[in-house]
Amino acid sequence: MKNKFNIYCKYFLASGVTVAVISCSNTKFLKDGQMLYTGAEVKIESDTLSKKEKSELQSALEENLTPKPNSSFLGLRPKLYAYNATSEPKKEKGLKYWLKYKFGEEPVLLGDVDREFNKDIIVNYSENKGYFNAKAKYDTVSKNKKAQVIYTLNPGARYLISNVNFPQDSTLINSEIQNLKAKTLLKSGNPFDLDVIKNERQRIDDGLKDKGFYYFSPDNIIVQADSTVTKEPKVELIVKLKDNTPKLATEQFTIDKVVVFPNYNLRDAKKGKYNIPMNPDSLKGYEYNDIYVVDPDKKFKPRIFDRALYFNKGDIYNRKDHNLSLNRLISLGVFKFVKNDFVVSDSLNHKFDAYYVLTPRELQSLRLEALGRTNSANYAGSELNLNWTQRNFFRGAEQFKASVYGAFDVQIGGPEDAENIFRAGANAQLSIPRIVAPFRFNSSSAFVPRTNIQIGYEFQNRTTLYTLNTFNASFGYQWKENVRKEHELKVIDISLIDPANVTPKFELKTADNPYLRRVTEQQLIFGPTYSYTYSTTMLPRKNTFYYKGMLDLAGNITGLVTGANVKEGKEKTIFGVPFSQYAKIENDVRFYHKFTEKTSFASRFIAGVAIPYGNSEHIPFSRQFFVGGSNSIRAFRARTLGPGSFDPRTQKEGFSFDQSGDVKLELNAEYRANLYKFLNVAAFVDAGNIWLINDEFNKAGENIRPGGKFSKEFLSEIAVGAGVGLRLDFSILVLRLDLAMPLRVPYYEKGDRWAFDRINFGDSSWRRDNLILNIAIGYPF
Repeated sequence: MKNKFNIYCKYFLASGVTVAVISCSNTKFLKDGQMLYTGAEVKIESDTLSKKEKSELQSALEENLTPKPNSSFLGLRPKLYAYNATSEPKKEKGLKYWLKYKFGEEPVLLGDVDREFNKDIIVNYSENKGYFNAKAKYDTVSKNKKAQVIYTLNPGARYLISNVNFPQDSTLINSEIQNLKAKTLLKSGNPFDLDVIKNERQRIDDGLKDKGFYYFSPDNIIVQADSTVTKEPKVELIVKLKDNTPKLATEQFTIDKVVVFPNYNLRDAKKGKYNIPMNPDSLKGYEYNDIYVVDPDKKFKPRIFDRALYFNKGDIYNRKDHNLSLNRLISLGVFKFVKNDFVVSDSLNHKFDAYYVLTPRELQSLRLEALGRTNSANYAGSELNLNWTQRNFFRGAEQFKASVYGAFDVQIGGPEDAENIFRAGANAQLSIPRIVAPFRFNSSSAFVPRTNIQIGYEFQNRTTLYTLNTFNASFGYQWKENVRKEHELKVIDISLIDPANVTPKFELKTADNPYLRRVTEQQLIFGPTYSYTYSTTMLPRKNTFYYKGMLDLAGNITGLVTGANVKEGKEKTIFGVPFSQYAKIENDVRFYHKFTEKTSFASRFIAGVAIPYGNSEHIPFSRQFFVGGSNSIRAFRARTLGPGSFDPRTQKEGFSFDQSGDVKLELNAEYRANLYKFLNVAAFVDAGNIWLINDEFNKAGENIRPGGKFSKEFLSEIAVGAGVGLRLDFSILVLRLDLAMPLRVPYYEKGDRWAFDRINFGDSSWRRDNLILNIAIGYPF
């Protein structure tokens, strides 16, 4: 008997279910005749399937059964127990209501399970995977008011694809389909799989959309499966257009007119103004490079649309260009809503007009921010920021941002001699949505490349110690290849640090500490910097990855041209200020794994090194590495760890918070879980340290930070800390509290650095010195 049938797309209801057989801790609440449903199991009876094939089919089938049994934890069902143990609340609020209806779960009973429906799901899913002769049955096993359903499947032989045929005819659309068949997903010898067939139909649709067939749909494709070609369990697949495919879907369209409305709003929509379709010639617009712009107030320069839109008059429609144009308009940052319509203008010649209706954002905004903060270095303070943004500065979607700020940090504990800090400053940035350069830069990315120009000044006063004036300026480019890859190149990044009011107190305290004295030396840092970011964290995957690499080259060309060599006494200056010369690289790698919707694992590894040469013997203090604090190794206060095995407690009071290094290694791991809506918890481990490239000596020839140099002993100098955290995630704000304690302290004696035998939660002095509370905004990584 012949077995020939058509497959358009078979959809079977297959709601997911997690199948498990776990004993119930409490069934006394059940009425007579009721049984608690504890899950289902699918058994595969087949002599032809391998153990791996059976396991994969069984897991997929069990995943599609419904309903889910009550959730369990360590063999218990606390949510079910909470539901049954809590009496009916009188109000829809309070603890009782939360326990019963928010935390609790209503019991899933055997009577809720439609076993015939699940049997049909098992058979239908098996057929969709090529087991055309699948048969299933079920049995119910019950004991002590608990029931489990056992489904048994006899799948039969799995049908394979013998060959794939794309019939030819003389139509234009068939010619394009023939051009696409070489990359078909349907391969001879592969198992029949309905999901692959659906993906093949979508692939053909995507290919035709890129060739001008705007009105085509995947539903216009039919895949016929013929099993009569051989007595073996094989099928021939025939891929072709449906006979009733609409004529419009088979026509290749070109662009006639491109019309842009860059100043559209809801008021205009209510008045019926600029309704689509329309006659653009009757509007008060103008033409620019084949783009008709309707902008009576001339708010925008037309060249921004010429750069953003990838459609030109006469072009064949292409969906990639369609999506690219929309994404580039959005990435300009000046439009709140972007809408696109295609309207047939000449059906005989297969032409349509492309309309772009754009609603601008508020072009100017003024924001005042007041912040309160505290950190693990025993400082608390406040900051006030005033920010002004203009999103269309020169009418070309240029974003100009200016801000002024003031902040102070006051010591609230720790060393008695610590100093309070006051900061104030201003900065301005102009971001131009194109590459401004003497060379031509073409980008087909969905993201508009930008040229960034920035200038700023900061005044910092450390009360009775010193004052620093910092000037900075930069010019560079930022561009994205795609949603995953981003580049930022600062062609020039300049910082000038000019100290003032250096007090005798500071001179006295740093008399034998040359590395701290460098904080108040004039510093001129300039050169290019480059960073590359790759991220998949925005994708809906279980495993995601993030990487950011940074390269900073300061004074390298200038040092080479001038022949600077500080070790040979050839220190060079610019306007009387020695310039810094060094190479610095830093790598930040993160990995995230999602166990369930509510639990995940996050990890981070940082490795960096900065090497001074030529005109510099040391890395500028502001460009060195630091560890410790709320976003680093949380069991140690900010900037109090390292370098190496150096003990910062041996320094003078007030300077133990300023440890810096030239080499950095850090590893963080964190388990995160959601308890209830915005309430999250975490358990974490942090490890790492910083080191020096070269030892540092005072005038007396003494090593001022012994043990700080990077050596082959670096693994024995890794600090380790662990702790638990509480996070309040309100979407727009994440408040984080992490409590950590050191497990390994690198500045203890080499054989006694693990601190397990020192842990004593009952000792108040131990708790004060070793339990570090970090309060922060946002996740650490």
